[in-house]
Amino acid sequence: MSLSAYLILSTLIFALGIAGIILSRRNLIVLLMSIELILVSVNTNFIAFSHYLHDVVGQVFVFFVLTVAAAEAAIGLAILVVLFRAKHSIEIGSIAELKG
Repeated sequence: MSLSAYLILSTLIFALGIAGIILSRRNLIVLLMSIELILVSVNTNFIAFSHYLHDVVGQVFVFFVLTVAAAEAAIGLAILVVLFRAKHSIEIGSIAELKG
């Protein structure tokens, strides 16, 4: 596959992530999944350019991005569980009601 094919795929995944954020501003799970899609899009770009330029730095950087994404997902889901236990809802509007 050519570089442009990878970039088109990455653009479509990125657009899907942005659309998820714009269209679903209330559901926290959909927002987290949309952020993950955006990170996958960025990682696809890193790998595509790394392969195209014959340099492994982009592939190494993907491991760091995946590590941060995994930590973000774990913390986000932990906050989601606490929110659901406190308010019995996972909507973003109920976060604003929490005082602490």
